[in-house]
Amino acid sequence: MDVLYLFHRYRDDVYRLAVNYTRSPQEAEDVCQTVFLKLVEQQELTPGKEKAWLMQVTVNECRDLLRSSWWKRTVSLEEAFSMPQREMDETIYLLRKLPPKYRVVLYLHYYEQYTTPEISQLLKIPAGTVSTRLSRGREQLKKMMKEG
Repeated sequence: MDVLYLFHRYRDDVYRLAVNYTRSPQEAEDVCQTVFLKLVEQQELTPGKEKAWLMQVTVNECRDLLRSSWWKRTVSLEEAFSMPQREMDETIYLLRKLPPKYRVVLYLHYYEQYTTPEISQLLKIPAGTVSTRLSRGREQLKKMMKEG
């Protein structure tokens, strides 16, 4: 297993997922660093399953971060200064406003092209739950688009 090759191949995927999950580029960078450090420590990886493993570890690291007491006591600079989201298109902006459980499944499905069963495996939730979250997430996005 060539760690450097895997890093160069999947760093953007890991980063995008982490940014989507945490809503913070700085936190996403920290998550990415942790994920790739875990990859270095990983003894064996099933060939062909490297991306799935990296995405799973990324989701787990993001969840751990969001559960931490430190995270709950902080706000992002964007929120603190109420900066407009000029650089994001409307859909990404609205997607980032969704709760994590909807935001992550929509991101994995539409931006990373994962299927419902694959998302189910990555997030370790039933496929029916993934379908429900996709449906409810879409409904919330439609509602937000109509309002704004």
